[in-house]
Amino acid sequence: MIQPDQLKIEQVELYKLFIPLKEPFVTSLGADINAENVLVIIRTNAGISGWGECSPYMPINGESQDTCFIVGQYFAQIFKGKNPLEIEERIKDMDRVIYGNTSIKSAFDIALYDIASQLAGVPLYKYLGGENNKTIVTDYTVSIGEPAKMALDAVKIMNEGYPAIKVKLGKNGKTDVERMRGIREAVGPDIPLRIDANQGWQVEEAIETLQALAAFDIQHCEEPIARWNYMRLPEVKKASPIPIMADESCGDHHDAERLIAIDACDYFNIKLGKSGGLFNALKIVEAAKKKDLHLQVGAMVESRVAMTAFAHFALCSPLIVHYDFDTALMFSEDPVTGGIEYLANGVVKVPEVPGLGATISDAWLKKMESVII
Repeated sequence: MIQPDQLKIEQVELYKLFIPLKEPFVTSLGADINAENVLVIIRTNAGISGWGECSPYMPINGESQDTCFIVGQYFAQIFKGKNPLEIEERIKDMDRVIYGNTSIKSAFDIALYDIASQLAGVPLYKYLGGENNKTIVTDYTVSIGEPAKMALDAVKIMNEGYPAIKVKLGKNGKTDVERMRGIREAVGPDIPLRIDANQGWQVEEAIETLQALAAFDIQHCEEPIARWNYMRLPEVKKASPIPIMADESCGDHHDAERLIAIDACDYFNIKLGKSGGLFNALKIVEAAKKKDLHLQVGAMVESRVAMTAFAHFALCSPLIVHYDFDTALMFSEDPVTGGIEYLANGVVKVPEVPGLGATISDAWLKKMESVII
């Protein structure tokens, strides 16, 4: 039997995962009509393979499926022959190769943690120091569009049993108020509503809009202003009757520490594709713990491979209280074997097997453009 210090990476495989969505997913940053992701498989000399995935999004992390596919090959070359259990060293290896590129780094990071938790014989959440002691419940998102259509979509989501509705805004504050007025009237007073402006408002517009939206009982607002303008986020937070959640402005733990220092927000939205993976995301949790800031774990447009990693991560801290895991449900096809299960009323069940617990069949892999290193 191979000892932990003898474990080596023998092969890395990269796959382009392309799946149309059931309908366009539209935000103030643009429209997605397909999932265009990259799958990473790291194979070791012990017969253990780690799986990871990323969903790059050019307006947020500056990456595309093509750039991730190329940069991933650089990482694969430097990973060969190295020990996957030395996770911090492998993260440093990637950072030495190239700055940024957090999306593809997160796919490699997830695969490393999959290997480590499999070898430890425990589910990933337990390897991360978590417990399966809370119910993960995802919201479901209304794309931005015409107010009447958005209200109909919100009613459909409520009738399907989701306990909270997230609404994409950020295209003209006054129209956004009418969008939310129509949605609240359509769904009634009881179901929680959350909003995400995706950086779509100017500072004064954000303050005016948030104050006007107070009448509709909104749980929180994600990223109301441009992320580069984060120094003015404290001004927005102070004037807003709605709690502010930093998303695009909170990429990694360094961003989190800066936002905490200036009292810029009430919540962080952690996405592994922004942080570079679990290793740095855990540092965001530690930063939040010092100020008792509550957290959300969110997603781009990942399949249930990466979404399973997000759910495991969500069990690592009681500070994580919101979950935005709906985009895998928007796929026209589901290629994943194992992984999280979506139960009734938005409940997400995490697999109780060693490691990540999510893979994709060989038949699916053969359909994809790939490279093996």
